[in-house]
Amino acid sequence: LSVDNMFVFVVIFGFFSIPATLQHRVLFYGILGALAFRAVFIAIGAALIQYKAVVIIFGAFLIFTGIKIIFAPEREADPEKNPILKLLRRWIPLTPKLHGQQFLVKEQAIDPHGTGAKALRWVGTPLFVALCMIEVSDIVFAVDSVPAIFAVTKEPFIVFTSNVFAILGLRSLYFLLAGAHDKFHMLKYGLGIVLVFVGVKMTMPESWYPASWDGHFPMGWSLAFIVGVIGGSMVLSVVFPKKHAASTH
Repeated sequence: LSVDNMFVFVVIFGFFSIPATLQHRVLFYGILGALAFRAVFIAIGAALIQYKAVVIIFGAFLIFTGIKIIFAPEREADPEKNPILKLLRRWIPLTPKLHGQQFLVKEQAIDPHGTGAKALRWVGTPLFVALCMIEVSDIVFAVDSVPAIFAVTKEPFIVFTSNVFAILGLRSLYFLLAGAHDKFHMLKYGLGIVLVFVGVKMTMPESWYPASWDGHFPMGWSLAFIVGVIGGSMVLSVVFPKKHAASTH
């Protein structure tokens, strides 16, 4: 799921033309915000996961999300149509110009009453918009990933620390694989299958498992399945590369 999130970062940085030298700064603060939001999600999940009905709801949601990922038509992400960007434009003035490493800068604004007077106002730079978009995308992905981890363990400490390592690894992983997102076009199918698999585990009654499993799906089998599906989808992406439409002149 973290790998899939990384590809969203590629689209956001590309849309707002954020140079590679400034992407480090955006990801640094994006990761800090992501850790805070994940802590809130996990705290809520830890309180709700005590109820069996909530576990079934989480599992059903993961199954639905997995099926949607597998069968949803592939579309190019268009940040311009994102409602968050539209809200930002209503709440704070934005400038299309980069101002070094600044997220917010002061610019002169002409008095709307026509007096000709000028006043300073805070405006958001493309770095600020990219940071907000990345934070929102992480919240959306947390809705999937947090329930998926609770399917493995119900210990909040393990759930949070696993999220911490995943998020911290995103920064390094992004700069390692940012240019390879087109090569792994089948990864979404692997992620969808994994989500369905995890959701089925959460919703399946313990009585359906063999007696030797002690009411739980074997951890080794589960990890082997996940690694096999994700790894297999990446290998198939390389063996059967994505066909790009031929350019016309």
